[in-house]
Amino acid sequence: MIKASAPISPKLTGRGAARRSELFEALVALLTEEGFARFTLDDLAARLHCSKRTLYGLADSKEQLVRAVVVHFFRGATERVEAALAAEGDPAARLAAYLHAVAAELGPLSPRFFDDVAGFEPAAEVYERNTRAAARRVEQLIEEGVAAGVFHAVHVAFAADVITSVMVRIQQRQVTAATGLGDAEAYAQLSELLLRGLAR
Repeated sequence: MIKASAPISPKLTGRGAARRSELFEALVALLTEEGFARFTLDDLAARLHCSKRTLYGLADSKEQLVRAVVVHFFRGATERVEAALAAEGDPAARLAAYLHAVAAELGPLSPRFFDDVAGFEPAAEVYERNTRAAARRVEQLIEEGVAAGVFHAVHVAFAADVITSVMVRIQQRQVTAATGLGDAEAYAQLSELLLRGLAR
């Protein structure tokens, strides 16, 4: 998972920044539970008890707003996942903590949200970038474990390529289609496979 590299709108300070953050959190809660394809800006304004003008203060269109919400979610998820990782010192525990934290972040998201993300290219691109960044992070964690002698001396680049393929398949909803597993469940299964296969 990665943080967005560019700001979504001009930075605000004080009460303006607090209100903007509050609105994004409310949008994340709503859209990750109910999806976004069926909502209009009027619908969102009504559900959030604000004006359309307020929403236009966050983004210039529904499409840009949805992308901004997805970026906001992954930014927060990245911070929480990295915090869980930082709390562990043992390489095996760090890998487990990372994948479990990713699964925990994805767990509350509804299938409708994932389907809508997959069907909306700007949001899908954000998810894909975060997925590939997560795969690179897993590769680093495997390298740490191999260097520490905790994991088998696997071919790290090959392992990373396999893991990336699985993570991209999860992101593209192919694993769900093939197995019925949700994204969070698939990450939990991937964690078990990796830890059992790598542990000495």
